[in-house]
Amino acid sequence: MSNVSEQFTVAVTLPGLYGPEVTEGTGVTAAARLAERLGFDAVLAPDLLTGDGTPALESIVAVTAAAAATERIGVGFGVLVPPVRPLPLTAAQIATVQHLSGGRVRLLGVGAGGFPQSPFWPASGAPAAGRGARLDAAIDALPGLLAGRPTAPGPGLPEVSLAPGVPVPPILVGGGDTEKTLARAARADGWLPSLMPPRRFAAGVRRLTELAGGRPAPHALIGGHVLLGPDSEIAPARDALVRSLVDEHGMDPADAAEAPMAGSPKQVAERLAEYREAGATGVAVSLDGDDWPRLAELFAEALALPA
Repeated sequence: MSNVSEQFTVAVTLPGLYGPEVTEGTGVTAAARLAERLGFDAVLAPDLLTGDGTPALESIVAVTAAAAATERIGVGFGVLVPPVRPLPLTAAQIATVQHLSGGRVRLLGVGAGGFPQSPFWPASGAPAAGRGARLDAAIDALPGLLAGRPTAPGPGLPEVSLAPGVPVPPILVGGGDTEKTLARAARADGWLPSLMPPRRFAAGVRRLTELAGGRPAPHALIGGHVLLGPDSEIAPARDALVRSLVDEHGMDPADAAEAPMAGSPKQVAERLAEYREAGATGVAVSLDGDDWPRLAELFAEALALPA
């Protein structure tokens, strides 16, 4: 399918997980089967539960459905939010998916976000305060829990041993390019930032490599939104995304303008090449638009173009 190197991971976020997409458009299992046919490496689900009435599907169950509907494609999380979940149960669920899928959980993105001010967090007994420390505990404990080693899921908690042990997927830390996030990513297996222009991403990769010291080079996947099509079609969505990044997330306007991967398949291929040059070992992207199957075909076309 693709001229992208085998060392470059191509993962796409499943549609149909949040908002109107839950009941409209392409379903999770149909999208997973199409992604497999197109040769993508993995399909991902993020944690999007808010508890405020917004339709949302739970990520581990969604990934399980995607794995059950396919035979070869990897599945994963981009990103899972351990601070809102009981860690031993979460590890057992991921291990179960890994076992039943034949080892196809290939990426475990983790983060501390996931709408911490929403009703879902306090209703789950998970205060927003202290979520960074709970993420640190998850980064430290998940490898042992998944592998089946006796592991304490946090300070002062008893060890548990989960069986059967399973292959541990790369654990990548989502978030920006703060020193704290990069230090977590260096302690884990890598970094999964989103909506970051190539020049800023390159600086983050350099710092990540420094923090990793003599350990193996960390993974560095870039996340983001891909808008494929002629400018007349995608301009409103692209401009709305840029405004949202500036107004709601406080992003620098220049960075926000560079963040979307937008345009024709050729233009998206050129942007992917920029990220590879900046040190990306893969991409984990959402395909934005109403016709997900068509967008997936166009993205596959972009991947097949010469670098």
